[in-house]
Amino acid sequence: MGSLLKGVPGVRWGDLRGAQAPARDIPALLSRIAYGGEEVARLALDDLGDCVCALGFVVGEATAPTVPFLLELAEAPQVPCKPELLELLEKIYRTRTWHSSAAAAGGPKRKNFQEQPGWEVAARAAVLAGRHRIEGLAGSVQPEVAEAARGLLRAVDEDPGLPEV
Repeated sequence: MGSLLKGVPGVRWGDLRGAQAPARDIPALLSRIAYGGEEVARLALDDLGDCVCALGFVVGEATAPTVPFLLELAEAPQVPCKPELLELLEKIYRTRTWHSSAAAAGGPKRKNFQEQPGWEVAARAAVLAGRHRIEGLAGSVQPEVAEAARGLLRAVDEDPGLPEV
């Protein structure tokens, strides 16, 4: 994968489920974002968004393991779509679909909602674990990067928490 994304092969992507697309595609999409040109990176980010945060509000099992790589890419000088990466991270953090659905259905022990709330908790925790990196990006000399990072920090700071399930 080059100097970026060295940890990608250490994740068992084939064993994970994406939100909508197969998780096995995530390494190639991350690589295209890191090393493709601007158009290739933006298309790959759109596909990756569908896989890890479908429709902008549904996470999958593979979302949490992907978050550190999204942060790594957002910090990389050559990556062209940093604001969009940060916006995807904000969508991931704000996601509460599985918790809301599980609560409405009578809790996570219902057959349809046994794993999904945990995916949201793990994805949000992964974003929080990268807070220091996001704070660094909030000081970027690129105004669009700094603005997107500050928006993500506001989302974290103003978060009401997940609904009880």
